[in-house]
Formats: sequence, C-alpha cells, structure tokens
Amino acid sequence: MSEAPGTLAVFEEPALDGSSGSGGGWKDFAAGSLAGAAQVAVGHPLDTVKVRMQIEKAGIFKGPMDCFMKTIRNEGFLGLYKGMASPLVGISAVNSLLFWAYSYGRTLQTGSATATPTLGQVAIAGAGAGAVNSILASPVELLKVRLQVQYNTAVQGSAVFRGPVPLARHLFQKFGARGITWGFWATVAREIPANAAFYTGFEFAKRCLADTFANGDSTKLSPLLLMLSGSIGGVSYWTASYPLDVIKSRVQNGKEPPKGFGYILSTAKTIAAEQGIRGFFRGFSPSVIRSVPAAGVTFATYELVMRALNNNQ
Repeated sequence: MSEAPGTLAVFEEPALDGSSGSGGGWKDFAAGSLAGAAQVAVGHPLDTVKVRMQIEKAGIFKGPMDCFMKTIRNEGFLGLYKGMASPLVGISAVNSLLFWAYSYGRTLQTGSATATPTLGQVAIAGAGAGAVNSILASPVELLKVRLQVQYNTAVQGSAVFRGPVPLARHLFQKFGARGITWGFWATVAREIPANAAFYTGFEFAKRCLADTFANGDSTKLSPLLLMLSGSIGGVSYWTASYPLDVIKSRVQNGKEPPKGFGYILSTAKTIAAEQGIRGFFRGFSPSVIRSVPAAGVTFATYELVMRALNNNQ
C-alpha cells in the first residue's frame, strides 16, 4: 500500500473485475439491474420499518421491533412489503444508472477503464454517481415512501392506492410535474454523501480482504467475502447520510410538494423542534441492520454478474 499526496490511500490491485473493466458500458447496466432486484427482495421489509419510524410521531411505536410486530399484527406479513412494486422495478433502473455513472466517473478521473483509482477518486465517483442517480431515485423513493405509510390517513386522507402507477397518476393529476419530482433536492442532498461513503467503504473493505485472503487480487474473492465488503459499504452509506434520509422521507410524505430549495433546512428545523436530535436517527437501527444483507447481496450480485459477463466475452 502506498500513499499519494492529497489523496486517500492507494491499494495496488488488478482492475476491478466489474466496473473498472467496462468504464460505464452496457454491462454495468445489466449487472446493476440484477443487483437492484436482489437488494429489494432482501431488504424491503426492514426498509418499511425504517420509513414508518421516520415519519410517525414519537409514541406511535416503542421501537423498531414494536413497529415490525405491529405491522405484521395489523396488516399481515405482506404489510412489510407495501410499496415494493415501485422499488422492485425502479431500483433495478436506479442501480443500473448508479453503477454505470460510478464506473464512468472512475474512468474519467483515471483516464483508463482498467486503471486502479485511489479511494479519494472512488469517493468522488460515488458522489457524482449519487447526484446523477437522483434523477431516477427521487420519484421511485417518493412512490415507495407514500405507499409504505399508506395507513396514515392524517396525511393521505381516505385514498388507498394499490400500487405505484395509480399513485403516480394521482400525484401528477393533482400537482402536475411537481408531484413526480417531489423532494428531488432532498434526494440529491442525501445521495451525494451516501454514495461517496457507499463505494469508498466497499472498495476499502474489498481491497483489505483481497490483501488478506487473495494475494491482493480482488477478482479471486469468494461471494461471501464480496458480501462482507458490500455490507461494510452499506453501513457506511447510512452512517454518512441518515439524518438527510429522515428529512427526505418527511418531505416526500408531506401534504404538498415543497417549493424552492429552503425546504430541506425548514424540515430539519421542524424535526429538531418536535423530537430533538433523536428525531434525525429514528429508524437508524433497522436501516443499518437491513444494510448488512441488502448491500452485501447488491455488491456480490453486481460483481459476480460482471465476472460472468467478462468471462463470456
């Protein structure tokens, strides 16, 4: 391991078997899509708990386990999968764009699709990918959040939407384009630090594990070790961005789309006034717990699909 001036540590390793070998090509879209579907299938139940904890006022749930059990008791086990249709379709597209943009960002900085970036360059590529990714992530998350807390009649009245399409149609008819782009800048504010930490945590863990178990060759890491690396990336994602995610969820479940840019700060002030600092971390534990299998499966699926695609050239 060596260190470059003004950057984070550089680990010498072969090119990443997936993203750096393609430089933002069609393979990143394909692998990212499958990775996104795997992520939703594994992580959606705890994501529902997370969103409900973020949005409900203090006292509704005693904690994440209470929220989990009340959801099952009142709505059945499938209640944990409310709003899944939107991310199942949408997150596949979102992850495709995310991994493509990340791979392309790495290549732009290093000048080569096969060059090994520093961790500083990884963070920059992740941040850029997060900003680009917000274009798709914002409407997908909007529909998911509002479907996950649909029982909350104080916000949504008596209307019950059976899926993302009728909800999207309703929001567009009522608010126009603002109804679909609801909370976009809050999503951007979350996605930039979140994905910078996401990819940096993954790459750091993967390179350390490769040095320990695979003679520095990350292409030889087992699926289990790839999942471990991905899990560390997932924990890094939420550690870097969770308060911003709380703000985003509150904004997207509001009564009407906000205007301008100042709503992020005003929402933060409202949360602080109502619940104090703890309000910015409600639902944090299920998010971190969820990120271990969900991010682990995401990165492992992506890397393994990329290996298969590259080996079949």
